[in-house]
Amino acid sequence: MPQLIPEPLSRAAFAPFGEVIMLEGARHYPINQGTTERYHALACADTQSEGGQTILSLFRAQPRSLPLSIEIMERHPLGSQAFVPLSTDPEHTYLIVVAPAGEFDPQQMRAFIARGWQGVNYGKGVWHHPLIALNSVSDFLVMDRIGQGSNCDEITLDGSWMLG
Repeated sequence: MPQLIPEPLSRAAFAPFGEVIMLEGARHYPINQGTTERYHALACADTQSEGGQTILSLFRAQPRSLPLSIEIMERHPLGSQAFVPLSTDPEHTYLIVVAPAGEFDPQQMRAFIARGWQGVNYGKGVWHHPLIALNSVSDFLVMDRIGQGSNCDEITLDGSWMLG
C-alpha cells in the first residue's frame, strides 16, 4: 500500500503547487505611523476567470486521525484557493496533500505538515485533498472564487494511498 509521509511545509517545497502564507521571510514594512507592520503580498488571488470574484469564508475543520486513507482529491480550475489558520497554537497543525495541476497522477502526490501559523494558496487547477486538521477543531479563513462556471472537480481514489 503506497504511503505519503508528510514533509515540513516550506515556500520552496510547496512552490509547484502554489504559495505558502507565513510571516517568516516575507517582505514587510511599517505603516500607520509605525504602529503596524505590514507583511505585503503574501499570496496572489487568481479568481477572475469567467467573471469570477474573490470571496472570504470561514471553514471549521474537525480533527482527523492518522493513518488516513486518501480517497478523494479535488481541484478548482477557475481560481486559486487559500487557507489561513486563525490560530497560532501549535496544536492546530494540519496536513496538506497535493498533486500538480493537469491530469491527476497519484504518483505525483506530496504531503506537507503545516504549523499553526502557515497558510497555503493552492494554484489554479492544483489537486488537493479536503482539509485535514489534526488534534483539535481548527478554523481557517478561506479565500476563493465565486461566479459562473464549474470550479470544483473531484475524483475518487481507490483508497490504497495512506497518509501517516
